[in-house]
Amino acid sequence: MSADLPLPFEKGSHVLFTGDSITDAGRTADRAPYGGGYVGLIQALVTAQAPELALRWTNRGISGNTVRDLASRWQADVLDERPDWLCVKIGINDCWRGMEGNADEAVPVAEYQETLAALLDRATSATGCRLVVATPYLIEGDRSDPWRIESDRYVAAAREVARAKGLPLVDVQAAFDRVLAHTAPADWAGDRVHPVLAGHAVIARAFLAVFAGLAAADAHAG
Repeated sequence: MSADLPLPFEKGSHVLFTGDSITDAGRTADRAPYGGGYVGLIQALVTAQAPELALRWTNRGISGNTVRDLASRWQADVLDERPDWLCVKIGINDCWRGMEGNADEAVPVAEYQETLAALLDRATSATGCRLVVATPYLIEGDRSDPWRIESDRYVAAAREVARAKGLPLVDVQAAFDRVLAHTAPADWAGDRVHPVLAGHAVIARAFLAVFAGLAAADAHAG
């Protein structure tokens, strides 16, 4: 990956990320305000490359959230913030709660897909922001693993939302599948979900590649 990536952002743009603990990554505690994960990495790399853009960055990830939780705070945490760019990565808790036996807290995949699509529509209608959808993931290379089978249903739902709406997709599951061809899940996360810093770097690189592709497409269209 080139040291200087094409960037799609206009000067002064507000870039907002929302999601669960992977997005949160301590942003309300000792890693404020961006968190010690992929959002913080993206903010640092983009700012170092293009400080003249004077971008505004906001992290609204909250640990433990499902898409239902996003819906309950969408107005205050997203719409009222008036982002120019909105990046949404949600879904592992929706899936995981059911696998852990907490059926009342799990979000069925059809509800997950419908709610995610509706939230994205609300965001574009209210703010006109550009959207980026990221898949949930499980850091597990064995696709016959029961947790991986269930997680893949939510990954497929996020992919379908992006496809149906013509939105850019950060396929985080595919990014981890590539590195798992050469490594073990424990190299990236102790519980196959919450990454160490190198795992967050995998996610950040996937986002940056999508941003670069959008910048190239914008330049071609212009």
